[in-house]
Amino acid sequence: MRISMTVNGRAVSGEVEPRTLLVEFLRNQLGLTGTHVGCDTSQCGCCVVHVDGVSAKSCTMLAVQADGCSVTTIEGLAQGGKLHPLQQAFHEHHGLQCGFCTPGMIMSAADLLQRNPDPTEHEVREWLEGNLCRCTGYHNIVKAILAAAQTMRGMAKAAE
Repeated sequence: MRISMTVNGRAVSGEVEPRTLLVEFLRNQLGLTGTHVGCDTSQCGCCVVHVDGVSAKSCTMLAVQADGCSVTTIEGLAQGGKLHPLQQAFHEHHGLQCGFCTPGMIMSAADLLQRNPDPTEHEVREWLEGNLCRCTGYHNIVKAILAAAQTMRGMAKAAE
């Protein structure tokens, strides 16, 4: 099947088998390897991307389901060579260790902050229940997300 979509602001198309997962299309055909495959069962959240602005686990979504959609991967968050506030906060607050889960964590957190720019620690932890990190106790991940939220609120106020 021929599919077309916008990925990180760029129109792309390709031939896929109907059973091709979105994560496979992104990684294998487009070379966007920031989206990771951790479990293939939708349990770990390493594969989270945004489809039409909403977080989705790309290891359980068929590429044909994203036909005509706008997809954003971790590679699409940075703008003009400048890290997204979440990426910067994960770096500054040591919100990663091995980094394998980090793209999915950041993409999930970006969706949360789009919906709720001022979440509580409890709300962040609850939102991340679908993302597993095998290295950390989540403390610095949550700290990074809350710091990014504060930065993004400040940026929004400055833009007013």
